[in-house]
Amino acid sequence: MAIRRARATDLVDVLNVLDGADLATDHDRVQTAIERGDVFVAVPDEGQDDSPVVGALVLDGDEIANIAVRRRRRDLGIGTALVERAMRDRDRLVAEFDAGVEPFYESLGFDVKREDDARYRGVWLSSDSR
Repeated sequence: MAIRRARATDLVDVLNVLDGADLATDHDRVQTAIERGDVFVAVPDEGQDDSPVVGALVLDGDEIANIAVRRRRRDLGIGTALVERAMRDRDRLVAEFDAGVEPFYESLGFDVKREDDARYRGVWLSSDSR
């Protein structure tokens, strides 16, 4: 599995992965993020241009706006690899998420706080920023 920046040609695949995870997505927002270099994708073989996108992470500044992995590929470390790749580009990452995902973000070193009954917020700081 390889993690790389999304290319313009990945837009439809990224939208499909996000849609498959029932995440609210906006075509123009994702396209703009790809143009900025703020979308990472997981592909089985980086060397093949037609390798399918099996996971995607969309950044909006230091916020993880969306992260999703195709159902058949979950629990294989792809989500972790996507977040770790984003960590290499940022000194700080913020994520808002449902309770069921709390252990995932805590395992990556996010400081997680409950926002309300159903939502959590996690903040990760690089060791240089602490």
